[in-house]
Order: sequence, then structure tokens, then C-alpha cells
Amino acid sequence: MLNITIVGLGYVGLSLAALLSKQNNVKAFDINTKVIDKINKRISPIVDEELENYFDSKKLNLHGTSNKLDAYKNSDYVIISTPTDFDDQKGCFNTDSVTSVITDIRDIEPKATIVIKSTVPIGFTKAMNQQFKTRNIIFSPEFLREGKALYDNLYPSRIVIGGTPSKAENFAKQLVECSKKDHDKVPIFYMQSSEAEAVKLFSNAYLAMRVSYFNELDTFCKLKGISTLDVINGVSGDNRIGNFYNNPSFGYGGYCLPKDTKQLLSHFEGIPNEIFKAIVQSNNIRKEFIASEILKKSPSIVGLYRLIMKQNSDNIRSSAIIDVMNLLKAKGIKVIIFEPSLQGSQFQGNELVEDLNEFTSSSDVILLNRQTQESHIFKEKAFSCDLFGNN
Repeated sequence: MLNITIVGLGYVGLSLAALLSKQNNVKAFDINTKVIDKINKRISPIVDEELENYFDSKKLNLHGTSNKLDAYKNSDYVIISTPTDFDDQKGCFNTDSVTSVITDIRDIEPKATIVIKSTVPIGFTKAMNQQFKTRNIIFSPEFLREGKALYDNLYPSRIVIGGTPSKAENFAKQLVECSKKDHDKVPIFYMQSSEAEAVKLFSNAYLAMRVSYFNELDTFCKLKGISTLDVINGVSGDNRIGNFYNNPSFGYGGYCLPKDTKQLLSHFEGIPNEIFKAIVQSNNIRKEFIASEILKKSPSIVGLYRLIMKQNSDNIRSSAIIDVMNLLKAKGIKVIIFEPSLQGSQFQGNELVEDLNEFTSSSDVILLNRQTQESHIFKEKAFSCDLFGNN
């Protein structure tokens, strides 16, 4: 058994903690003591059905701590999964949390292999190895869906490791052996850290491009008065395109796609490109189109049914519906919100309504990114682009 520490307990960190603690001694470190308390009580701090079942089993070699010395001392591997966000003013990721964690690890347990799972700019890991005069820092991107984080770790599409070969191979071995997928069928790609960082950004930019493609298809069909559903079904019937990730929405959002597309675009400075600029612009244009379609209905009050980006998730970060909300408010439209995951009476100055019936009766139009079983209550007022009832 290895001693493994996970730093940062969001979707990535928690799913890795659950995965690796089946065969290793895992410590979960976070400054949020409420999260640590839940982990030690075997309660999942986030919404993820697979993760909740794992925690409920109480069979994990997992201990949560908010003490740095306890977290890092005697660790063989320390996995960093702290959040990084894009700083629009500086034009790059804010990686201060990652650098700070690396500094602490090097002070407390310098022999530990550091695995960066946080999304970082291309060249960051190489720079960290040079700064700390080591080869013990590697980068391994995650490819997880919100609400399916543990499932995607248990059944990985591929494993990408960038860094010193011996360190990379041993870490990849841990990920494969703890998965439930046939070990011979898990593709593993070894490369330098900068290449692995690029894999993460280009993968998410492609997904953002696909979302934008089908959203623009939907915009075209709406304005031309033709069936979006028929066109998408016909297009997606081509095996080269595929019948997946093609459900129109209000725009891409969430933890990864908005910030990763901006970060990748920043790397293109001085490099000829059009596609990556267009992806970011297309997402903004889509949200403006959605707002304009709602304004055509001349509503006095618009209801927002759920702010979450995806079904079976509690994440509202960079949710496209929030940007649409702000566009409507700028036009003088009153907005009310039904979002059970939020507490309090307001969100960004807008009224939170707890009772669904009151919310429905008070709204002229109800905006929802994805249909749910209970949304039939207000189907006559509903405005959604969801065609397939999935994410």
C-alpha cells in the first residue's frame, strides 16, 4: 500500500480519494473543515451518485485532515486538485494555489512525488520542476464529467501522464489497478508534461466547440422555422459525427470549458488561428440569442428553474443561464429563481423562491436549461432548448 495525499476536495479530488483508498492509505486535505468532517463521517460533500454510494460503504482507507504536517508527512504521492480559474485581466490561469501547495510539500516531504491534476497553463509543470530543482513533479489531466466523476475514474476513457517515466508509470499503474475497467483495455499515454497539459486544454476546447456547433445549428433552425430535432438526428446519424454530446443548450459552462478555452486561446498569441477565437465568441453570441428570444415574449417576470449546469449535479459555476439572467436584467426584466441547492432569500440580488407552485404562478416565462420530471408542472410557460433530456 502507498501513502497518498489528495489536496483539494472538489469533483476531482474526492473521486480520486474514493478510487485510490480501496488499495492505498489515503489522506484527504482541505482547509474547509466542514468538508473534512463529512469525509470522516463518510458523507459525500458533493452530489455524485456513485461517489455517495462509495462513501456510504464505509470501507475506504481514507482520513480527512486540515493539518498540513499530518497531510504531507510520509506521503509517497501528493495529488494536487485545487481549483484554478482564468484571470481575465492577466490573461492566464491563477495558479497560486498550486504553487503554494508545492512549496508546502517540498518543505515537509521533499521526496514525495507530486501529481498535478489541477488544470494549468502549458509549460507550468516544467517550470515548477525547474523552480524547485526536482523531477518529482508530474502532470496528469482528468477527464471527468460533473455528477459522474467517480464513475469516470472507475471506467477511464484513457490515462495521460506527463513527466519522469518511472514516476509516471507507477502512478498510472495505481489508477488502472483501482479502476473497474478491464485493465488491458485502459489506454495509457506517456509524454512530457507540456504535452499532457496541452492534451487537457485541447480536449476541453474540442468539447466546447461541439457544444457551440450544435447550439449554432439550433439557432439557425429556430430562425429559419425548421426542426432542430430532425436536423440533429440526420447529422448525428453519420458515424464520423456520432449521436452524442449534441443536445442544444444555453451555452457551455461549468468548471472547465469556459476557463480552459480562454487559457488555450491565450497560448495562441502570435499563432495563426480562427477556430479557437470563434469558440469563445460563439458561446457569448448564443447566450445573447437566447436572451433576445425571451425578450420577444415581452415578459415582466422571468423565472429561472435551476441554475445548475447539468442534471445530477450541484454546480452552478459559470452556468450559462446566469449570463442569460444578467442579459435580461440589463433590459429591465425582473428575474426570480427556483434553486433548491441554494440557501437564503437572494442570489446576486434576485429573489430565490422556495415553493415551486409560487415560482410557477409568479413567472411569465420559465427558463430551464434541462428538462426534469417536475418541469411538466410549468410546461406551458417553459423556455428550453433541451431536445433529448440529457446533458
